[in-house]
Amino acid sequence: MIFEASEFVFRPPPLVSRARRVLIKPNAGHPLPYPVSTSRETMGAIIESIKQASDADIIILDGTRDGQSIYPIYQALGYDFPRVLMLDVRDCIWVEVENPLPHAFAAATFWVPNVVLSSDYLISVAPFRVVGRSGYFSVKNILSLLPVSKYRGEATEGWGTLYELGMEKVIADLYFTLPFDAGIIDARQKLVSADDPLKGRTEQYGKIFAGEPYEVDREAAAVSGVETGYLRLIEAGKAEIEP
Repeated sequence: MIFEASEFVFRPPPLVSRARRVLIKPNAGHPLPYPVSTSRETMGAIIESIKQASDADIIILDGTRDGQSIYPIYQALGYDFPRVLMLDVRDCIWVEVENPLPHAFAAATFWVPNVVLSSDYLISVAPFRVVGRSGYFSVKNILSLLPVSKYRGEATEGWGTLYELGMEKVIADLYFTLPFDAGIIDARQKLVSADDPLKGRTEQYGKIFAGEPYEVDREAAAVSGVETGYLRLIEAGKAEIEP
């Protein structure tokens, strides 16, 4: 679950060897380098491990909060991996997916890119960021897969209508609606900010968190001492749908 960064190697499970399509979701909504965005180094190591284990198509997918093209950001971050398909959420076909929870916390359905649903293995790769008393980890990283144009509302950018519903509840609902197989938090460095997720002080941390996304985020929250309301909601949701 928690690895020394110098010793970490992503080891794809057997499912990946049989997969036709593997989707990687970085934090790439801004052209700011690691630890704001997911580092090219970490993405490259994950991609190479997948290629060694599988002939699956590898897709990188993310979107921006202002609805502009993400391709210039991919370029700025050095995401130029050979034989990897780079996609923008805004260019995808979106489908409405039902939340499987018997009682949704905030949203009964979500509009999501169809390529997510057609992928056999989903990986969320996030930097290690603490903003105020909240953690921005692998599950919260999934938010920017949702098309801004569907959820902006009256806000100039971002997912305004979802914030009105309560973002912790939305993130918990997303965890169940888009069940990612793996969460990876690149904690070689830790970004700590009072209120701005795009800037703050950087601390050397030297770790990598890897595993099931809820478990990964729970470990990261514990060692950071941060409040993560969505983790408590996910735990309640699990109790509702699991024997």
